[in-house]
Amino acid sequence: MTFDTVSVVGLGYIGLPTAAVIASRRKKVVGVDIDQHAVDTINRGDIHIVEPELDIVVHAAVKEGWLRATTRPEPADAFLIAVPTPFRAEEGSDHVPDLRYIEAASKAIAPVLKKGDLVILESTSPVGATEQVSAWLAEARPDLSFPQSYGEASDIRVAHCPERVLPGHVVRELVENDRVIGGMTPRCSAAAAALYEIFVEGECITTTARTAEMAKLTENSFRDVNIAFANELSIICDRLDIDVWELIRLANRHPRVNILQPGPGVGGHCIAVDPWFIVSETPEEARLIRTAREVNDGKPQWVIDKVRAAVGRYLSDNPEQTAADVTIACFGLAFKPDIDDLRESPALRIAQAILGGHPGPGLVVEPNIQTLPLSLADHAELVPAEAALREASVAVLLVDHRQFRHVIPSTSYVIDTRGIW
Repeated sequence: MTFDTVSVVGLGYIGLPTAAVIASRRKKVVGVDIDQHAVDTINRGDIHIVEPELDIVVHAAVKEGWLRATTRPEPADAFLIAVPTPFRAEEGSDHVPDLRYIEAASKAIAPVLKKGDLVILESTSPVGATEQVSAWLAEARPDLSFPQSYGEASDIRVAHCPERVLPGHVVRELVENDRVIGGMTPRCSAAAAALYEIFVEGECITTTARTAEMAKLTENSFRDVNIAFANELSIICDRLDIDVWELIRLANRHPRVNILQPGPGVGGHCIAVDPWFIVSETPEEARLIRTAREVNDGKPQWVIDKVRAAVGRYLSDNPEQTAADVTIACFGLAFKPDIDDLRESPALRIAQAILGGHPGPGLVVEPNIQTLPLSLADHAELVPAEAALREASVAVLLVDHRQFRHVIPSTSYVIDTRGIW
C-alpha cells in the first residue's frame, strides 16, 4: 500500500513534527492549519514552536519540496487530524470534552475525500470520537461509504492512532516509540499501520478504535495518579515538618518503590486533560482517577498560599516596608522543563494569581519565550535570571529549567516547588 500524498491537519506541537518526519521519508506532505502566520512561517522553512531538532527537519523538508503548508485542505491519500481537544463547561462539570475542532477538521477534509482514502484521528479524544469522525464524514459525503455502515467494504478507511511523545524529545520519539493503532475495521487498522510504518521504527500494534482511544487515556491517567500521590505526600510532609525530597529519596531505596517527584501541579495537553475524558464518560466508576485529578488541580492553590505566607514573613521581618516594596520573582511558566509550551501550565496559573493581585513589582523568568502572555503582561516584567535573582524579595521556583539548576537566590524567602534549590 502506497501513500503518495499525506495531509496533516493541525500544525501544532504534534502535527508539525509528524508532518516533517513523514516528509523526511520523501513523501509529499501537505500541512493544513487555520493560522496564516504558522503557514507562512513553515513555508519559509522555519518553525513557530520550540522543539529541539524540529527546525532542521522542517527546513530540509520544505527546501527539498516534500513539505508545504496551506490553510485549505487539498486532495491526499491519507489525512491525519491533529487538532486540540479542549474542555467545555456543562451543568455539573467544567471538564466535558469539546470536539468542535475535530468536527471542524473532519468537515474541512470531507469535500476532498476520494474512494480509497485513509483518515486517522491523532488528537487525544474520549472513547467513541473516531466513530464520531466517521459519522461526520459520512454526513458530509453521502456519495462515499464509511466503516460504520459498510464495514470492510467501505470506500474510506478510518482509524485512531494517539500520539505518545514527550515534549522536548518529539522528533526522536515519533520515530522510536511503539504506536497503538485502532481501526474501525481490521482493514482500517492495516491501512493505518502501513502509513505509520513509513517512519516508525518501533512496533505498530493494531487493535480496535475504542481500545486505542482508551489506551492513551489510560497511560496518562496512570501517570496522573502517581503524580497525585507525590503531590499529596508533599502537602502532608509540609504539615508534619518533614523534608519531602529526603523522604522520597529514602523511600525509593526500597526495591519495589519508585515515588515520583512532587511539583506545583500537573500541566500540559495530556496528563492534565486525558483523565477527565475517562471521568466524563464513566463518572460513577472513575473514583480514583477523579480524586487524583482533584489533588493535582488543587496543588497550585497550595503553592499560592505558601507564596503569600512567605510575603507575610518578609514583611514581618522588614516592618519598615509595605507590600508595594516587595518584589516577587517567578521562575518558569511552562508546564514542564526546557520547553515553551504553556498549555494547562500550573506555573502560569500560579504566576497569574500571585502577580495579578500583588501591589509591588513582579518579575518573571522564562528563558523559552520572548514575550509574556497577555494575562501577565500588565502585572509583571520578563527579565533574565540574573536580574530576578538580584532583585527578588521572594523567589518562587515553579519549573526546573536547566538554566535554574545551578543558580542561588540571594533572598532567604524562597518557595521551591521542584526541590532543586
